[in-house]
Amino acid sequence: MQENSPNDATTRISGVRKVVVDGDRAGQRIDNFLRSELPGVPKGRVYRLLRRGEVRVNGGRIRAEYKLQEGDEVRIPPARISTGAPPPPAKLAAEMLDRVIYEDKRLLVINKPTGFAVHGGSGISHGVIELLRNARPDLKELGLVHRLDRETSGCLVMAKRRSALRELHERFREGQVEKNYLALAVGDWQYGEQLIDVPLYVQNRQGGERHVIVSDSGKSAQTRVSLSRTYGVYSLLRCAPLTGRTHQIRVHLLHAGHPIAGDERYGDADANKQAKRLGLKRLFLHAQSIAFADKSGNDLHFTAPLADDLEQFLTVGVIQAQREKKSR
Repeated sequence: MQENSPNDATTRISGVRKVVVDGDRAGQRIDNFLRSELPGVPKGRVYRLLRRGEVRVNGGRIRAEYKLQEGDEVRIPPARISTGAPPPPAKLAAEMLDRVIYEDKRLLVINKPTGFAVHGGSGISHGVIELLRNARPDLKELGLVHRLDRETSGCLVMAKRRSALRELHERFREGQVEKNYLALAVGDWQYGEQLIDVPLYVQNRQGGERHVIVSDSGKSAQTRVSLSRTYGVYSLLRCAPLTGRTHQIRVHLLHAGHPIAGDERYGDADANKQAKRLGLKRLFLHAQSIAFADKSGNDLHFTAPLADDLEQFLTVGVIQAQREKKSR
């Protein structure tokens, strides 16, 4: 990402600051803390500041995974930060608000559309979070409980209070959240129900692009996969990630020999070309449901219907692909 020029009215150079962590921010990772304190600074730049020791906690160097404690004093170095991007189009913000499928005093759940990042950054002015905050000023503390890839649609859970955010992050860490995705994979899935258990390693390419590969040097990752329906040329799969690694489902299905249709990063180029010709314009991956217990122990379960464009491809594009295969 190219940095803004010194004359850009949307940025300014901040001086050295020292911030004392209060109880509400205790337990937050230092990298996430810095990203909120340094708006507009690229993620890669934040990690470089940490690696170089330019960020100090109580006078000492720390790693990116360090969790802040109440009373910690954080030294934040000078940086070019955002003074606020222009507001998004009101219609776009309102449309995102219309996608809310659940809300209470602590949580907000939406059916995220494809093509939207969950938050701004890396050249993106407005993600889901920014759009919702713009549409509803009372949501200024809205925070992401988890993430979805920009191309992925479906259930996205956000917390309206930091206490709820900490609680749900803990549930995710302890594996107490059940997530289910629908993925249309290329080819005829013959494995029945299978647990894909292979480690994943994130490579950071030039320009900050993340690319994930299967590698023994990576982190443990497990995805439970079962067949929902076979079409011969495609297979509709139910995928339940037991861990939350970057691009996990996409890379695991590629490793199994069945990449997701429409996946421009990890998919099959020829298969993607055919799917696009038949009407699939994006990655066929949808976060269908998510479930967890609230602080009182009551089970919460949220479901997002399959997006119209994906339903259309299942009823038209897939059938056409079957006909073309038979006619060869």
